Amino acid sequence: MSEISRRATLALLSATALSPVAGCATAPEAAPADQSFEGLSARALDAMARQSPVYATQLGDHRFDAELDDFSEAGRRSSAATRRALQAELGAIDKTRLSAAGQVDASMLANQLSLDAWREETSEAWAWDPLPYNEVAGGALYNLMARDFAPLPERLNNAALRMQKLPGLFAQARANLDLARVPRVHAETLSRQNAGVVSIAEELILPHADALGPSDRARLNAAVETLRASVAEHQTWIDGTLVPGARGDFRIGAQRYDEKLALALNSTLSRAEIKTRAESEIERIRGEMAEIAGQIVTPPANERWTAQRMIAQALERAYADRPARNEVVQVCEASLARCTNFVREHDLMTLPDAPVNVILMPEFQRGVAVAYCDSPGALDRGQATFYAVSPIPDDWTDEQTASFLKEYNNHSIQELTVHEAMPGHYAQIWHSNRYPSTLRAALSSGVFVEGWACYAQDMMIASGSAGDDLLARLVNLKWALRVVSNAILDQAVHVDGMSREEAMQLMTETTFQQEREAAGKWVRASVSSAQLPTYFIGWTEHHALRREAEQRWGTSFTQKRYHDTVLSFGSPPVRHARALMFGEAIG
Repeated sequence: MSEISRRATLALLSATALSPVAGCATAPEAAPADQSFEGLSARALDAMARQSPVYATQLGDHRFDAELDDFSEAGRRSSAATRRALQAELGAIDKTRLSAAGQVDASMLANQLSLDAWREETSEAWAWDPLPYNEVAGGALYNLMARDFAPLPERLNNAALRMQKLPGLFAQARANLDLARVPRVHAETLSRQNAGVVSIAEELILPHADALGPSDRARLNAAVETLRASVAEHQTWIDGTLVPGARGDFRIGAQRYDEKLALALNSTLSRAEIKTRAESEIERIRGEMAEIAGQIVTPPANERWTAQRMIAQALERAYADRPARNEVVQVCEASLARCTNFVREHDLMTLPDAPVNVILMPEFQRGVAVAYCDSPGALDRGQATFYAVSPIPDDWTDEQTASFLKEYNNHSIQELTVHEAMPGHYAQIWHSNRYPSTLRAALSSGVFVEGWACYAQDMMIASGSAGDDLLARLVNLKWALRVVSNAILDQAVHVDGMSREEAMQLMTETTFQQEREAAGKWVRASVSSAQLPTYFIGWTEHHALRREAEQRWGTSFTQKRYHDTVLSFGSPPVRHARALMFGEAIG
């Protein structure tokens, strides 16, 4: 989620509880003070949905589907005033009188408000990061058309109204952005993504125009032409003014990094502690990989291989089993079916009853991540989840394509599918959206969400999903190295001044990533901050929580009991899930 659109995460806070459902936590008994907190949630819902209509659509609040976010100075002042009022009201509530569930929700709300304030008032992302404007522009249309939450004519008419307003959004971006503060990598990434907004109209909107009557269809066609012209105008400005004029530093520096890290993790864990833990884990994982590699490959009798070479040679065996250039989506679909069958057959957790579809990543989202999970909002029950996979760019050479497919070989695609879909993000967020409190369902801890998906990868291997396939285990450990290196890379880039060459060495040599994966991760680390560590922190916390549950529950421990229990709390910080699981005080 982008720097700016994260500010609208509160758009779905509501006093209206979601009904308890099978396999989820039932609504906890409310303390008297909870009623006051629920009233605050309801006011936050209305205010934030009005301030961020695009994110409200994504979350399933469709009252403002014809509107766009306002990034003008007046809009920012209104957002700040609302946030301060919410913070003051929240601060006046005696948290000790809330139920345990209410205390968790209040803590999450307070942290989110603080993070939103930091992003808008300290970081001022609206003045230097052009990417969120593109995300809002694309999301304004994509979120209307991707899911059938309302009749098609209604969604098409709202899309037309939003397209008519998009020139104003682009104008706000051009007015707000200070070229002296915009990093060049952000500008160049935007240049590659901008045209993707038009592709949404061409691929998801115009093919359905026949669902409209003559007058509405004429209005839609005119809106599409307005969109094409405004995107072309914006592209001219991007390539002619923004990219050549961008002079900002993408590194945010120690002070801002530490401030943001504390809020993004919702933790007191310091940058130094994260680095120490991560470096220790790299050594441990590489040691395990060397042991497994020794069972896969044998050096010639007259040679003595280092652990580095042994692991690299064994990984080449896995790389040989890879899909063709045009078969990645099909392999992901087959992998998803296998994962789902395995989870069902081994009764590992309650399975979602809403569909998941593998899709090509929309063009306006490409260039940062290889894949992602696009789940429906907490109020859009029963809608499909999308496991989006980026296609291989047409302009890549055969060498670049081979590098990508070696990284995303068939074993690796299995890891990717577990992480993004089953039993990773798709399954976890389905459970989260069914939590009885709409507040908890709308807010989420990135540490919990990403950590669960990484834990799920290890859990599947430990449960026997790959049988005795040593290559699958080796690739699973390589993915664990990626998780750990994410945490090191993020702070090294933004605080320590790590160069691209040093980053590539960390990724390609120390953690065995292919050149295309490492190059893409360098861009991701450059255009984001304090998100990459969430994988590592969450991964370690989820494993620790499971070990504690096994110890406490003893012979009554089962994987399904544990998984359904931890997922029944929504997506709070892992420490809060632990307290709720074991009935301890909320810290």
